Amino acid sequence: MVSLHDLYTVLAAVVPLYVAMILAYGSVRWWGIFTPDQCSGINRFVAIFAVPLLSFHFISTNDPYQMNLRFLAADTLQKLLVLALLAATSRLFAVPSPRLDWSVTLFSLSTLPNTLVMGIPLLIAMYGPYAGSLMVQVVVLQCIIWYTLLLFLFEFRAARVLIADQFPDTAASITSLRVDPDVVSLEGGRAGTESEVAADGRLRVTVRRSSASRRSTALLATPRPSNLTGAEIYSVSSSQNPTPRGSNFNHADFFAVVGGAPPPPTPARAHGSSFGASGHYSLQSSQGPTPRGSSFDEHSRTAAADAGAPHSHDAKELHMFVWSSSASPVSEASGFPVFNGSTGAAAHLHAGGAKEIRMVVPADPPQNGSCKENGDYSAAAARGGGKTVELDGESAQCEAQKPTTKLRSSPDGMDMDGAEEDAAGRARRQQMPPASVMTRLILIMVWRKLIRNPNTYSSLIGLTWSLVAFRWHISMPAIVEKSISILSDAGLGMAMFSLGLFMALQPSIIACGNSVAVVSMAVRFLAGPAITAAASAAVGLRGTLFKVAIVQAALPQGIVPFVFAKEYNVHPAILSTAVIFGMLIALPITLVYYAVLGLVH
Repeated sequence: MVSLHDLYTVLAAVVPLYVAMILAYGSVRWWGIFTPDQCSGINRFVAIFAVPLLSFHFISTNDPYQMNLRFLAADTLQKLLVLALLAATSRLFAVPSPRLDWSVTLFSLSTLPNTLVMGIPLLIAMYGPYAGSLMVQVVVLQCIIWYTLLLFLFEFRAARVLIADQFPDTAASITSLRVDPDVVSLEGGRAGTESEVAADGRLRVTVRRSSASRRSTALLATPRPSNLTGAEIYSVSSSQNPTPRGSNFNHADFFAVVGGAPPPPTPARAHGSSFGASGHYSLQSSQGPTPRGSSFDEHSRTAAADAGAPHSHDAKELHMFVWSSSASPVSEASGFPVFNGSTGAAAHLHAGGAKEIRMVVPADPPQNGSCKENGDYSAAAARGGGKTVELDGESAQCEAQKPTTKLRSSPDGMDMDGAEEDAAGRARRQQMPPASVMTRLILIMVWRKLIRNPNTYSSLIGLTWSLVAFRWHISMPAIVEKSISILSDAGLGMAMFSLGLFMALQPSIIACGNSVAVVSMAVRFLAGPAITAAASAAVGLRGTLFKVAIVQAALPQGIVPFVFAKEYNVHPAILSTAVIFGMLIALPITLVYYAVLGLVH
């Protein structure tokens, strides 16, 4: 049975870590000591120096020849059981799409706790120094095997998304994938593709760093203001599913403009919007800078249009410039979707990646969201990434009446409906290059990520040194040892301080919603320990080893999975909640496990 003295010993080892976290939180939220930029600098110091040196210290001082293979087998079996359970569940039950995203998130929640920062001091206080040695052994496996596997899954997902977006119908014909040296990730529009067709009809693809990613790192200055008057600029957040930010544009303003006579050159308007007859939209991507201001002149354009081919006075020309973003589902390599109307609309490509779009709109547009029954509106066609989609013109004009617009597509141009369309879409999305080609691409990206991660070097160098030192009984030079310890001794406190800064910079502790947070905490603190108990019993762990394995599985969520989830945009809100809220409730939960397991003999 656990005594009060045992509980006090545990609290004395763990509470100081929470003090560092609370001080960091108050320094930002309550006292305003640190700005966000200063917090970023502190976090970078912790990530590059403090935590890697702390990891090196623990691994290099642990005897690898005394590793408990049965304990490590239980830890490995737990993770394999979770992977098998997730694979079976995604096959047999209706898992929310995309399935791989949920599998990766649930694997992170249930199997990857914060063993280095919280596990080592907590388990040493509970079960003695040998438990700390077991935690170091788990840390070695996490850094070398499990975090690498997690990174492989994230890059596999990113590669599938990239190939599906760029080559929706021709992915199976790709025979080679070459990656440029400056490409470090396939996620978030940071990579584009260029392809060439070989003599046998196969595709040879080169993955390059996207131009938007280059611009975002090379051009940081504020763009020059445009000399256009009466132009509203809309900033659209660039992502795989971009959601426009709020603006004051509405359809009533639009129809008021295209339905009436051209407005006078004076700034006065009969309506509240500043959107003019020749409105120009500048779509700003978060992956790159806003395009430079245009020198386009409204009057010269009107004169040029009048001098050109004659057109009906009952129609107005809507003139727009659109800048493509490589982070959109259709990359720069395949082109931004440009709508070409059958009534004379044309699209022209301008320098700098800008598309000029002219659309002829009716002089008598539908009023109050109604549609003309006999209106001869042109159908719009969108082409991008090798896939053609027809948008029914009447449905587009009736957008205000219908909640959704029906998209019809087929490889041979025939209309498809319902289940046939869904089945054809799934078949196209499932087309992938050969397994050997995809595996090579993923391994290249994983390798480039690993060699840029300081924890990779600290783990491998620490393990190598421990193998040499404990085999031939070699001691580290005092100068090197003290140079490392002066920073590694502060590693635990700095890691918790950095976590407190992260908590203070978040808008909400529970970022994913209450119901999702409850499920996440159940997976972290109930499902994970339960599967660990089953795996430990299966390999024959008994006594203290069994208790250590369960308490280790009930530690708060690890930070590295959250870093990956945020970078690859795979449920970052869930992992953020698991890290922050899980850290707050982890101490009482682990104490409950400690007390309950103390009753088991």
